[in-house]
Amino acid sequence: MTVLAAVIVGLVALLHIYFLVLEMFLWDKPAGMRAFGQTPERAAATKVLAANQGLYNGFLAAGLLWGLWLGPEGFGVKVFFLGCVLVAGLYGAATASRKILYVQALPAAVGLVLVYLTRAG
Repeated sequence: MTVLAAVIVGLVALLHIYFLVLEMFLWDKPAGMRAFGQTPERAAATKVLAANQGLYNGFLAAGLLWGLWLGPEGFGVKVFFLGCVLVAGLYGAATASRKILYVQALPAAVGLVLVYLTRAG
């Protein structure tokens, strides 16, 4: 269970690194516009906001990787950052796109459950 929890936490971190790249560097490029359903005009108008959002996703990834690096002592760090990802995913699903529930919130919820089960076991 410990390995599975670490893999899921690592995958959530990698997802957020991917979001960082899309939002900070590819927002107004074809890949970024395709991923977020943007027009060139809308992407240009929201580029700075997206970059800021991408930076926050990078902080979430850094926190999750920090928790993994700490090993068992990183329990609280992993719980905190997975909780942040879960809340952000729920908020995004409620306000922006239901797809965020499955792409962001669900993996974080699975990670939280596995991290807690690892701690209990």
